Amino acid sequence: MSTETQSEDDDLRERISNFLRRNFPQIQMHGGSAAIQNIDREEGSVTVMLGGACSGCGISPMTIQAIKSRMVQEIPEIEVVHADTGMGGNEGMAGGSTSPSFPGEGSAPDDDEGPQAPF
Repeated sequence: MSTETQSEDDDLRERISNFLRRNFPQIQMHGGSAAIQNIDREEGSVTVMLGGACSGCGISPMTIQAIKSRMVQEIPEIEVVHADTGMGGNEGMAGGSTSPSFPGEGSAPDDDEGPQAPF
């Protein structure tokens, strides 16, 4: 890799990091983290790992969707955003099926009493 290419990669990585900090301060404020796992300039893709409190958070799929839609608008080199929370392959961006659930939804019977207490 040439010095110029390395410098361009470092610049893109820095712009993505700044984008995440500037647009999504709530990730860190709520005990989560966002780390860049991979950048493929040729493909125009970036892989971001959400960790800490993001793993298992009910709104992380919405955060992932917001990161994807905003990042491709703000950073022209990025066309595809892959994201994962480490919770069993939650791709979130490219065909992932994770979505938030709400009380009363799903195939449960009509008695919406909620979960049973363990005692």
